[in-house]
Formats: sequence, structure tokens, C-alpha cells
Amino acid sequence: MRATFFTLTLSLMIINACGPTQTQDGSNSPTLSVSKREFGSLPSGEVVHEFTLANEKGLTVKAISYGGIITSLQVPDRDGHMADITLGYDQLDGYLEASPYFGAIIGRYGNRIAKGRFTLDGTDYQLAVNNIGNHLHGGTVGFDKVLWAAEEFSTDDKVGIKFTYASPDGEEGYPGNLEVEVTYTLDNENQLVFDYKAITDKKTIINLTNHAYYNLSGTEEDILGHELQLHASRYVPVDSTLIPIEITTVDGTPFDFTTPKLIGRDISGDHPQLVNGGGYDHCWVIDEGDSELRKAATLYHEGTGRLMEVWTTEPGVQFYSGNFLDGSIIGKEGKTYGYRSALCLETEHIPDSPNRADFPSTVLVPGQTYRTTTVTKFSTK
Repeated sequence: MRATFFTLTLSLMIINACGPTQTQDGSNSPTLSVSKREFGSLPSGEVVHEFTLANEKGLTVKAISYGGIITSLQVPDRDGHMADITLGYDQLDGYLEASPYFGAIIGRYGNRIAKGRFTLDGTDYQLAVNNIGNHLHGGTVGFDKVLWAAEEFSTDDKVGIKFTYASPDGEEGYPGNLEVEVTYTLDNENQLVFDYKAITDKKTIINLTNHAYYNLSGTEEDILGHELQLHASRYVPVDSTLIPIEITTVDGTPFDFTTPKLIGRDISGDHPQLVNGGGYDHCWVIDEGDSELRKAATLYHEGTGRLMEVWTTEPGVQFYSGNFLDGSIIGKEGKTYGYRSALCLETEHIPDSPNRADFPSTVLVPGQTYRTTTVTKFSTK
């Protein structure tokens, strides 16, 4: 099977922010900044750090070295009012005790692998089975539950965090020593860029993503009133355990988001796939474009005017409508995270690809470099 990973050089048009900029009244506006503080300690005694990225428009991203978790994402509305648009916890203990992958790096393999099994060059591998008889999001202790080495960086036009982790051969059942690098970068165009990179010393599989939960209202209401467009004319129906069946058209189904529509419009219908997913919990195959970086999704909240656009080099995007959030989690500022209080847009390869020759390959071999990029851009209208 031909590996489809590639080396990508991504050039983004961004504003040069070399020091303070002058406002009309002559005062200095905030500039790009990055800072670091202790966030807590693991039971092992290892210290977890939190990094804060901020730009001149006030957008602020916070992320910790445990799981590479994005703990906060402060974004302005159309009137300039800031709100945190992602779910999470105020303290480290929440992430250690009961977190449905809030804001975390997911790996080695994002999404599901049927029965936790796959074969490479005649060798069978058995991974952890941790979700309805299948392998989900890297297993029992995936990349979301490990301590990453992390360091902040800054240039004239961006600030960021570089996370690195060495996953040993056999970890969670995966073959090969895998060296992983994930970088979060913020610029003054309100673009948050995720760059993923990995190399291996043994043939393996890989499918990295981020599992942030978004609510553009600032979690003041559920996500059913959000307007979503998915730039995908095909999606992947699943069986009752959420394993892909085939790739098919969205035409004439509740899964047609090729033009913007409210998430709540069709979500309560009796379509068999809505029943299987408990709502939307499916992968859409992003339409081909003129470049490797293609638009995957556009999310809009009319009440605040917040607009989020997602661009990626990945072939798919998993739209999850928060169907398993049930009010049992008390998150930041004492907020209860109820049913469909947030959604995920996970850029990735198609679930169960290691067992499907008809899906884009997720195989990585020695001497090859795995590289993917996702750009999330925030604005208002």
C-alpha cells in the first residue's frame, strides 16, 4: 500500500508584529507574547507547565504539557467581548480523573480501529480495546495521557509551543519507536496552526489530531444553533460500533452540510446513521482542492458573530456533536457540560484505515516523515 504522507512547506500570509503597534490615540496595543507557569504535578511528581500564547487582537490560547491539552481559547465576538470557547478544567486534577479527551493531542491513532487489530507485512498486531469492542484514540494510555516535553518560541510574526514525545516500540501495542513533534502556533491574523511531524524506526501506523471541544457562544448555550458548513460531498457511514462501512455521497441525507445549515435542523431525525452515531459522530471526506491545504469546515454563531474556519492537509474531518456529554462533568468556572454543549472538528485520516485498502493509507515507514497541518482561523461577521 502506497503511503500518502508528504513533506509540506506551508507559507501563511501574516502580519509582521515586531514590537508594539500604535493605536489612533497614540497608545501601544498588545503585541504577540508567550509565557509559561506551573499548572500542577502528576502523581509521579513530574511538573506540568501551562503555556499562554496571545496576539495583538486579544486572542489567547493556553495549553499544558500533559497531553498537549488546550485548556483555554479566548476569542473576541463581533463587539470585541472575549469568551472561552473550548471545554476543559481549571485544575490539572480534572484532566487526570475524568476527561473525554478535552483539547488533547490524540495518537498514535486518532479515532477507531476495528477490534483493535491490524496487519503489517504479514504480522498481526493487537491494540487495546477501549470503546465498544474497538480501539479508540490511541488506547488506554494514548498521547492525551502522557507528559510531553514542551518549549515556547517566538518570532517577529508568531508565537508558539513545540511539544515532543518519544513513544517506545510496543507502547499500547503499536510497532516502532516513534518520535513525535506537535507545534501550536498563533499569529496576528487570529490563526492557530497545528503542525504534526513524526518519524519511526519500524513500519507502523499513525493518525494524529487534536480533540478540542468548541462552542462559539462561550458555552452560554448548546451547539444546536451553530451554523456549520462542511466542505465535503461524501461521508463515511458506520455500523453500530462506529466502525466505517463505506464512503458514500451526502446527497439527500441529513449529512449534507455542503451549504451552511443549523446543526440542530436534522440531528433528531430517524436516519439510521443518526441512530448509530447518537447524532453526528462521523468522518466526512474533504473535497479536493487546488492545493494540499484545503478548507474543511466553517462554523458560525449568529448571536456573537464568531466565525471559525478550518483548513487542513488531511483527507477527512470527524464532526462529533457532543452526543456523550451528559451533564456529569463540571468544568471551568463551575460550568456543567451538558448534552451537546460543544462539538469537535477533528482533522484526520478515515477511521479504521489500517484495515481498509480502499481508504488513504496511514502507514509510516522508516526514512519517511509524517507531516500534516491544520489551520484554525477565527474572525467575526
